[in-house]
Amino acid sequence: MDRELPAPLSIDCPREVERIASRLLKIVVDDLRRRGVVVALSGGVDSSVCAALVCKAFGPARVLALLLPEKESSSQNTERGRRVAEQFGIPYIVQDITPVLEAIGCYAIRDQAIRAVFPEYGNNWKNKVVISGGMEGRVHFFKLVVQAPDGRVVEHRLPHREYLQIVAAQNFKQRVRKTVEYFHADRLHYAVLGTPNRLEYDQGFFVKNGDGSADVKPIAHLYKTQVYSLARHLGLPEEICSSKPTTDTYSLEQGQDEFYFALPYEKMDLALWAHDHSMPAKDLAPLLDISEEHAAFVYNDIRSKRMAARYLHAKPCLVEELDGTPGVASRFPE
Repeated sequence: MDRELPAPLSIDCPREVERIASRLLKIVVDDLRRRGVVVALSGGVDSSVCAALVCKAFGPARVLALLLPEKESSSQNTERGRRVAEQFGIPYIVQDITPVLEAIGCYAIRDQAIRAVFPEYGNNWKNKVVISGGMEGRVHFFKLVVQAPDGRVVEHRLPHREYLQIVAAQNFKQRVRKTVEYFHADRLHYAVLGTPNRLEYDQGFFVKNGDGSADVKPIAHLYKTQVYSLARHLGLPEEICSSKPTTDTYSLEQGQDEFYFALPYEKMDLALWAHDHSMPAKDLAPLLDISEEHAAFVYNDIRSKRMAARYLHAKPCLVEELDGTPGVASRFPE
């Protein structure tokens, strides 16, 4: 797919690495007045690229990597995160957040909602939530998929109330991780790095006050395909450079396109670029090998997700605006 991308999605990787590293130094040291950076390594391409970029900017001695698994996350991803930290010489801490999640009720609250749909759901079962309709250009709805200990997989359309409870409980995972990140940032006087790519940042694929919370987000201007290009340029392990994006939140493996996006990331990148450059749906359709009707649906989905993401991006509202409130300009220049 990379070779089929339009010219604006092709990047000069060496130049981009230097630009981001330079901006990171300016933002973290001069604007935020912090000594270094904390980055949580998930084992995915985004956080791995961010770790390599902050090493370029600060050197590994001024970076702390955190690996924060829980009982339902992939052990493979934890090992990938560890490998990246060791490859770049970054000091790292591994902390299992399962006890915190159990104490706060993450699993129990979620399972209560699951049993409202599947009463037989037990402790040894696995689960995930998937989106349906989007890949076919139809109206979205969510399904709950569960797997019994004997391997039997069943699914059912997920009522709205149970959907909200499951997602709210799962969001504990991102919020607990962010709490740990800010603890270490506070004790070291470091900044916290956010790792969303452009697709996730633009379309609201993050948890408010969870993985959406950060002091600086160095790749939020890059499409996912561009992040993969940087990963290869930076010499990241092949299993990361060729990995499929997953949420690593549910106990069953879940692709991002299963849960949120209307298309796989490489097509969504192109659709987002085309939408923002006013390409008609009839011209986008053959590029993605979909119908014009489906392309128009994808455009509508982009706009509706942007509307929903306004709440996620919004600052706290004040009854009255205050004069003289300090602010920090931390956007990458165009």
